[in-house]
Amino acid sequence: MKKHTQEKAKTLGDWAYLAIEKHFQKTIKHESDVIKDKDPEALHQMRVGIRRLRSAVKGFAPALDLPKSAQENKIGKIGHRLGGLRDLDVLQDALKNRYHPNLPSKEQKSLKEAMNALDKQRQHALEQVRDTLEHQQYNKLKQSLQGWLKQPTYQEIAQMPVEPVLPDLLLPEISQLLLHPGWLLGIEFKAGQIEGKELKQSAVSRLLADEGEVLHSLRKEAKRVRYQMELFSDFYGPAYAGYLQDVKSVQETLGKIQDCVVLVDVLSEVLHSKLKHQLPTLTEQLDQTVYEAWQEWQPLQERYLNSQTRQAFHLALLQPRDESDIDNEPKNEHTNEHKNQQSGLKDGTSGIGFGT
Repeated sequence: MKKHTQEKAKTLGDWAYLAIEKHFQKTIKHESDVIKDKDPEALHQMRVGIRRLRSAVKGFAPALDLPKSAQENKIGKIGHRLGGLRDLDVLQDALKNRYHPNLPSKEQKSLKEAMNALDKQRQHALEQVRDTLEHQQYNKLKQSLQGWLKQPTYQEIAQMPVEPVLPDLLLPEISQLLLHPGWLLGIEFKAGQIEGKELKQSAVSRLLADEGEVLHSLRKEAKRVRYQMELFSDFYGPAYAGYLQDVKSVQETLGKIQDCVVLVDVLSEVLHSKLKHQLPTLTEQLDQTVYEAWQEWQPLQERYLNSQTRQAFHLALLQPRDESDIDNEPKNEHTNEHKNQQSGLKDGTSGIGFGT
């Protein structure tokens, strides 16, 4: 077997191997602890590992010749199962530590009832995860990837140097993100020009109740593109890093909105009534969180509806650095190619974190 190291990696196939090996090893490292259910962090790390493994398989797909049992859709099914359990862990933690202590005693009692119901849901989800990780399909996936890592097989294009093909891998993904209809939510067109609307909290609530699913879809698209871009960040400079940070901010800001939607839906289901009837204080807190996230979202939305930003994003993808640029790059390099500060953006911080 050819020895693959980052120092020796030259071709698209070399880098594909490194990415798959790294994220596969991270995934299986935490498998035993997830089955034992001793530490929620193990589940989180395994979920991250399998998501990034899936991104690597998708991102390098043109170069790979993987067994059928190790294809992207097979990996995605495992990740989906892990995600269901992880989302319940995150939800329970938020209810217990963030919301419960700040509610009136009457609402605390109602929330406690909901938390007890969620404990039962979590136990069921845990059993499903255990069944999945002990199932033949998962074991076959592992065996297939282990076999491929011992004797990797590739498509012809894997022999290409990695830098020239990066734009071809990334540009279709970015175009799909930028064409998503979620960018236009709350936007009006006047004489062919885009105009944003200053919406009050009640108007935002109504808009999201009617069309919020499109923002959830955009968040998932941003997450997918973020993982794809992170695969290749070593080959680009600060401008690319800035756009990657923006994509991450889109994911995280819209994630805050989705977190609140999930909380309302789950609690309404387990309490068998509308949340505002049993937990009015919590409902107000969630509405305020959504509105604040909407206000964070608007500068990002405005920035990426700007044609110059979109063109510059595409141009940044066309200019990967060669090896000498990477080796000789000074530390703490700065650039004027991409300035988050001008758009009023700050590093995004995640909300509760469902599906992140």
